[in-house]
Amino acid sequence: MSLKIYNSYTRQKEVFESITPGHVGMYVCGPTVSGESHLGHARPYITFDVLYRYLTHKGYKVRYVRNITDAGHFEEEGRAAEDKVSKKALLEKLEPMELVQKYTNLYHWAMKQFNCIDPTIEPTATGHIVEQINMIEKIIQAGYAYEINGSVYFDVKKYAANYDYGKLSGRILDDLLETTRELDGQEEKKDRADFALWKNAAPEHIMRWNSPWGEGFPGWHIECSAMATKYLGAEFDIHGGGMDLQFPHHESEIAQSTICNHHNPVRYWMHNNMITINGKKMGKSYNNVIKLTEMFSGNHPLLTQAFHPMVIRFFILQSHYRSTLDFGSTALEASEKALKRLWEAYEALQKMEADSTRLTATDIELEAKVLQLLNELEEFMDDDLSTAKVLANMFELAPTINSIKDGIINVTAISGTTLQLMKDRFKVILEDILGLTSMNSQDDGSLERVMQLLIDIRKEAKSKKDFATSDKIRNQLAEMGILLKDEKAGEMSWTKL
Repeated sequence: MSLKIYNSYTRQKEVFESITPGHVGMYVCGPTVSGESHLGHARPYITFDVLYRYLTHKGYKVRYVRNITDAGHFEEEGRAAEDKVSKKALLEKLEPMELVQKYTNLYHWAMKQFNCIDPTIEPTATGHIVEQINMIEKIIQAGYAYEINGSVYFDVKKYAANYDYGKLSGRILDDLLETTRELDGQEEKKDRADFALWKNAAPEHIMRWNSPWGEGFPGWHIECSAMATKYLGAEFDIHGGGMDLQFPHHESEIAQSTICNHHNPVRYWMHNNMITINGKKMGKSYNNVIKLTEMFSGNHPLLTQAFHPMVIRFFILQSHYRSTLDFGSTALEASEKALKRLWEAYEALQKMEADSTRLTATDIELEAKVLQLLNELEEFMDDDLSTAKVLANMFELAPTINSIKDGIINVTAISGTTLQLMKDRFKVILEDILGLTSMNSQDDGSLERVMQLLIDIRKEAKSKKDFATSDKIRNQLAEMGILLKDEKAGEMSWTKL
């Protein structure tokens, strides 16, 4: 069976063929570590973790590169160019790299909770400034970028005259020029559609590097082009990310890399769809951004309870990665119950003894149905990672498993070979490919109660201006691997690292 994936660039499903047989190069845009990871980050990293696992299951040796954006990342459609890391470092009164380390650690911790496998390479933007400068110099030499006042911009109009600009996102340059707003700090560009490759740093800007154009910092898009080229080459197999990155980020990556490397950089572009919350787009203006620590603790007004990371992972996999996914406490509660039922059936199945020497079944019709459902599991995965269909088949098999466990159906109804096949397939699909693990049902809530007691004691200490006690509680918890955070209005939250 051949894996087919939906290529966002061609807008059709295609049979996957790697550039180098037996090997896959995959790049996924990682987080900007200027703040804590939120619910929107869960979907792409779980989606591409499943892809990574499945490619490995298919026998490929995968080089999975997922970057950390720890500098730059200013929005072209924002007001003035703004470094998110520098801005947040000032707000939190931390050194930029202190802030970066803090939120990188939190991000890694969250990925561990989701049972995501580490990428094979995790490069940082600040660790690849030289590569970014070199790439910008090549683009300037090719005549597709220009320098003004210490900043360097990519000439989009010139590129569009010679290349298929906008094919990935489906945007037409003329339409972009009509709809692009006049923005503060953007008047130095030759054209409103041009994007920054390098930005001159204002005197108050904290993060800055020397370059041929003066002290500054890299644009958002050039970072991924430089790191992908270094570790995967001028052309690689798969580039993944959220659908919101198609424009301007991925469109800009294509343009930069094509000029610098004389080659369209990616064979297969894959994008997961967006997350909504109770039918609304997730955003600060809607006050519905839910941090991952809040999901795990239940400490958010939109949540009725805490949710285990496996429930969130399972909920995401119940929908196809290209479909819109709407989060809500009610839906998550239903997923929690469903995952529990499926896992109980899985654990019951693993305890059953399979006699592989018994080749015939007493119920021919049941045997055929079980085999069909089992054989479809990998067929569905090969069909653009249709995890929803895979789980639907497993739920259809669960009643048969439970009936055998309860003695309603005799174990001899299906052959020993089929029973063993079912045990093997369930293990491979649920654990190895979908990355699900058992929820910790042994947690009696003792830690939660102890932490609430410490938070109450710390609040009382702060109210009495006893900062020595307050700091002692926070620092000693940190030494034990528990991060205590001061929130707005005197509230506190905690996270195990």
